[in-house]
Amino acid sequence: FHILNVNTRALELAGLMRTGVNHPGVPLGNDGLPTGEMKGPEAQGTVAAHVGLDRAMMSGDERGLRDFARLCVRKGVTTATDLANPLPPDTVEMMLRVTGDASYPARIVPLRRYLGDDARGTIEAAAALAEKSSDRLRLGLVKIVVDGSIQGFSARLRWPGYYNGAGPGLWYVPPQRLAEALDAALEMGVLVHCHTNGDEATELVLDTMERALRKHPSPDHRFTLQHCQLADRAQFKRMARLGMSVNLFPNHHYCWGDEHYALTVGPERAERMNACRAALDEGVPLGIHSDAPVTPLAPLFTAWCAVNRITASGRTLGQTEKIGVYEALRAITLGPAWTLKLDGEIGSIETGKRADFAVLQDDPLEIAPENLKDVRVWGTVHGGRIFEAAKI
Repeated sequence: FHILNVNTRALELAGLMRTGVNHPGVPLGNDGLPTGEMKGPEAQGTVAAHVGLDRAMMSGDERGLRDFARLCVRKGVTTATDLANPLPPDTVEMMLRVTGDASYPARIVPLRRYLGDDARGTIEAAAALAEKSSDRLRLGLVKIVVDGSIQGFSARLRWPGYYNGAGPGLWYVPPQRLAEALDAALEMGVLVHCHTNGDEATELVLDTMERALRKHPSPDHRFTLQHCQLADRAQFKRMARLGMSVNLFPNHHYCWGDEHYALTVGPERAERMNACRAALDEGVPLGIHSDAPVTPLAPLFTAWCAVNRITASGRTLGQTEKIGVYEALRAITLGPAWTLKLDGEIGSIETGKRADFAVLQDDPLEIAPENLKDVRVWGTVHGGRIFEAAKI
């Protein structure tokens, strides 16, 4: 999604195989020609339009949705989100049909993707989709993708920028379009999640949200920042004051922590990336996630990453930003349910809520924190129905 590599022929068809191309999403090699790396939706769209690549393919298909549900059972997941779906009508109907099967073992919450086109139209379409929601398919939310990825050098970073001197990153959604979208969403009561990897992107959303709330006060909007990997304590304080939630991405510590330390943001910022401790200390409702398929779907591994903050090479990144096991378990259950406004139905085992929970073969509160990722999943209970992982 953030980076697409294409060959020479694709560049030729798109009219890009020439010197002098001036586009922030099209890096050039030493010879002055594009390298074939396309960063961000604008650059990728330029190529896609000439090679027949249909981005609607990101919507998924029936087989994929069924296979994904089986994976959910094996990993102890009872509700999952899809935070980058264009949700064309045929996809919505397919998802309603598949999840409408009484044997389907998961609840799916797809968010309609917004990349800077028609803001009000996107929000209105999401509001209309909410009317089609079912027990196992919840519609009506929007995901705004504000910037790119840190490891792809397309996230928007504040000073001092990238550790290796790379450029400032990309705005996927221009600031004015972001303002239009947040205004419309607050006006219509549509829940929005904003993708911000870089701290400059996070600051833009906070500034824009503050202005939008003055025009459209909403005491329980629960707008959420997704990834938000470089937020500092001052930004978490602002989130709390604005009534926002955050869903951090601690898997980055393990998967790219060494690269962040040495290449993308440097030691100081790598130590405080995905600052779960700071978020909780400042009173920001917290969820954590895998961003699957960017990293594997495995909530207990994600919790392990937040608790231990260990890189692939074994380095500990940010000792003071570790959280406890119980806090991490809450951040993969009730925390994200809160960000989806589903905490009244799911996220904890309580009278009056749906009987959705994972069945584990080990007690995560009784084992050593470093072994949290190795807790075995027996299966799930979903809506009171039992699904055994070994038989799914």
